[in-house]
Amino acid sequence: MGIIMIKQIQQNFGFNNVEVKMLGGYDCSNHLVKTGDKKYICKTYPNNTELFDTISAENDALIFLSKSTEGIYPEPIQNLHGSYLYETKINGVIKIIRMLSFLDGEIFNQVKHTQILFESFGAFLAQMDLELQRYNNYIIKAKKSEWDIQYFYLNKKYIHDIPNSSDRKIVEYFFQQFEENVLPIMQNFRKSIIHNDANDWNVLVNNNKVSGIIDFGDITYSLLINELAVAIPYAIFGKENPIDWAAIILKAYHEMFPLRADEVDVLYYLIAARLCISVCNSAHNKKINPSNSHIFIHEKSAWELLYQWITINPIFAKNTFRSSLGMKVDHPKPIDQAVKERHRVMSPILSLSYSKPIYMNRAVFQYMYDVYGNVYLDAYNNIPHVGHSHPKVVEAGQKQMAKLNTNTRYVYDNLYLYAERLLSKFPSSLNKIYFVNSGSAASDLAIRLATFHTTNRNIMVMEHGYHGHTQSCIDISDYKFSNKKGQGTKEHILKAPIPDTFRCKYKNDNDCTGELYAQEAIDLMNSKNEPIAAFISEPILGCAGLVLLAQGYLKKLYPAVRKQGGVCISDEIQTGFGRLGEFFWGFEAHDVIPDIVILGKPMGNGHPMGAVITTEEIANSFNKGVEFFSSFGGNPVSCTIGLAVLDVIEEEELQENAKEVGFYYKSILDDLKKEFHCIGDVRGSGLFIGVEIIKNPDTIEPNTHLANILKNDLRNKNILISTDGPNDSVLKSKPPLCFTKKNAEQVVSSLYDTLKQISVENKLGQSI
Repeated sequence: MGIIMIKQIQQNFGFNNVEVKMLGGYDCSNHLVKTGDKKYICKTYPNNTELFDTISAENDALIFLSKSTEGIYPEPIQNLHGSYLYETKINGVIKIIRMLSFLDGEIFNQVKHTQILFESFGAFLAQMDLELQRYNNYIIKAKKSEWDIQYFYLNKKYIHDIPNSSDRKIVEYFFQQFEENVLPIMQNFRKSIIHNDANDWNVLVNNNKVSGIIDFGDITYSLLINELAVAIPYAIFGKENPIDWAAIILKAYHEMFPLRADEVDVLYYLIAARLCISVCNSAHNKKINPSNSHIFIHEKSAWELLYQWITINPIFAKNTFRSSLGMKVDHPKPIDQAVKERHRVMSPILSLSYSKPIYMNRAVFQYMYDVYGNVYLDAYNNIPHVGHSHPKVVEAGQKQMAKLNTNTRYVYDNLYLYAERLLSKFPSSLNKIYFVNSGSAASDLAIRLATFHTTNRNIMVMEHGYHGHTQSCIDISDYKFSNKKGQGTKEHILKAPIPDTFRCKYKNDNDCTGELYAQEAIDLMNSKNEPIAAFISEPILGCAGLVLLAQGYLKKLYPAVRKQGGVCISDEIQTGFGRLGEFFWGFEAHDVIPDIVILGKPMGNGHPMGAVITTEEIANSFNKGVEFFSSFGGNPVSCTIGLAVLDVIEEEELQENAKEVGFYYKSILDDLKKEFHCIGDVRGSGLFIGVEIIKNPDTIEPNTHLANILKNDLRNKNILISTDGPNDSVLKSKPPLCFTKKNAEQVVSSLYDTLKQISVENKLGQSI
């Protein structure tokens, strides 16, 4: 090939003493040509009439630019026949050939990045775009490219070429964000012919200033702001504060070629779109042309920046960009005003988290954004089970909502498909399902099923247990009815002591703690004149402070309940759907099968859903009563969303992630416990973790005050956890299942810093 190329160049350009070196190329072959003390770039393309016209237009643009400024853009070189472009045979294959001048300079990604360099870059792009404003070419205007952000949708077909499901979801998320935030207003933006590929391999530098730009192969007629949306991400690869670096380029551009506020406001989403285009095309080309390494030079950096991008609040990006350009920055109302407005229409009995409430705006995966531009790591909210705004769940709901949303009195496939899929996760004896629209409704229905089936009235509940907010749920929730403001225990309620191994009354019998506590519950049942209708408990009691039921407890208690004619109810609202890591359902950890299972919270990833799973025998009993109906339970939208949640759990292996990350999370919390005596216990399973804060290791007295300080201090460090338990002394972490080891390290590191600071400030000098 080299000898043939040399002959072609000599024959067509009259060059002597020619040396040719092969260079990398995306969709063409590039050669460095040396002849004496001069250098050129020879480019060869597949023969194609449309491509010939496109390259001719590119040459025309370069000739136009070179008329006003020499030496900073490649100049097309005429051959001996006076042509800038010609066709010839190479190895029997017709190729399109062109020659360009060679530009000296260091590559942008191989030099030290400074503020002066970035300012120079912004000014260079502005000067080029000002010149291109005067240029017109209808072939370029007619071009429609996957690499043009305005045609972002053309890359959707490549999403499924991305092999990793966690990577795919980020790309899918930004497609949705583009459609929401850019597409509706895109037609209002200024358009121009732009270079469209000022990446870090195409920009040249001399003496800490941008001196030239090469590769006009992606030149297009697009949104003017897209010139920056393309250039900026490549410049900020690997930067700790990418928005600040981006603002430097933006400001320098704006000083020479003023931008509009509406263009700047969507730049965050346009940059994300460019990154998505890059990784989509890398994934696709790995399948069709895996040997061309040049195609993948930006892949790793693009993925790293995309993952970094979701940790940046779009409002922060917008405000930083506006501020750097001297534009007005919009200031949302103060939090105090927002709280007052809330309380005008809602009772304060609906409490707010943290001593300083958070005014939220958006959320994605394990991150939440407030209206002031802050980002919070969500280590607390278990309702967005597979992550906030998960694109697969969002899309499923949107599409179904546009088709059909009705009630279960009509026949539609979604109901059966979801019910069958969900029931497949249970033992075969649990084969009937009732859909409702909340966990509380599910708890209420479960008690109805139990009392109707058994014809008994008494319900045994767990100390500190919680099962919902309706009156019947409060009746069975010790967490509520034993509250200082609660109604007290009703006559038909039996309260079993919580089998807490941390505050265990059977200190010397650890191997059979569960059985001993179970015997207490059995004795309590036997002390009543009337038989029991049901026993209800969570496998891990969330509101009790994430207390795990002692091993052997349910194994002994369940048969005793059934012996009385009662049924066993497992409340899996918080513990289900793989959160515990080792097990999909909490009852599996105890090697038992309940008669009724209650589901809620995570079913719809924030969409209100609940369900009761039971046996055919119990369902048949219930069939003899008044018709059951739920207006919203099991509607087509809910079922479709539920299916999407199950898909995501499986595709992203979130149960395994909960197991792996949860084990690591607990281990580094245990390390913290060794250093700080105020941590009495670290407990839980998977990503359902509690940290009990105490005053003294000898008395293990709850330290409500310190737990509250820790919770709020982490909130001030933009990390969200909660507190719970009878004394509100247990730090509670139950994040979305996409939580990572790095996220866990961030929580524990911040907790360490707070505890260390408190220890240092302790006037008595006592360690905590």
